Amino acid sequence: MDPKNEIIRDLRELTEAEMSEAEFLRSVENNMIPMQQFFTYYKCAIMEIETKFRVLNEQFSLNGESNPIEFIQSRIKSYGSIYRKLLSRHIPRNIEAIENNISDIAGIRVVCSFVQDIYRLADCFLQQDDITLIEKKDYIEKPKANGYRSLHLIVAVPIFLENEKRLVRAEVQLRTIAMDFWASLEHKLRYKKNLPPFKLNLLADELKKCADQSAEWDGRMQDIKNIIEND
Repeated sequence: MDPKNEIIRDLRELTEAEMSEAEFLRSVENNMIPMQQFFTYYKCAIMEIETKFRVLNEQFSLNGESNPIEFIQSRIKSYGSIYRKLLSRHIPRNIEAIENNISDIAGIRVVCSFVQDIYRLADCFLQQDDITLIEKKDYIEKPKANGYRSLHLIVAVPIFLENEKRLVRAEVQLRTIAMDFWASLEHKLRYKKNLPPFKLNLLADELKKCADQSAEWDGRMQDIKNIIEND
């Protein structure tokens, strides 16, 4: 029997009743080898996407332009995080549901120097004929209420295995250094515990102001770059 089908069968048995997080994690541990194989697909997708961006970055350098990418980070979503997402979205807790409903198991963050670099890189990346765009969310043009800014792309990329080609979904986030710095600090502060409501509201207001100021800073730096290049 195919290892993936075995995982689906085992997890469906638990899905008949309410599966707790502990039960879900235990089922993962009991099927560790096929689960590792499943998550290897996402690791391969990350390698494919990272390579594409590194090639683009090198091409710009060869053309005599400055490198638009400051750094690239990637991660695979943890089992616990996947479980909580399944729970919050009322998705059946099995491998087939994970594959069909969660698009950010593989996550790649591309941090750029300037806002224009983000859109230029995204356009070059999406023009490649083996990349399929599934969803695009522009939180730079329309920031979230808390001030979060980033360009999100859900894409499907082919990975080539010994006997097959698979399309694997991944989330690509493109942002500037300022956006990344703000998002990292906001994430840390958001999960601080035992703060009274008035302090939480104060922090939310301050973080929103910081986000707006960071966006203004990004715009001014872009203007300076444009003046230098057009001189």
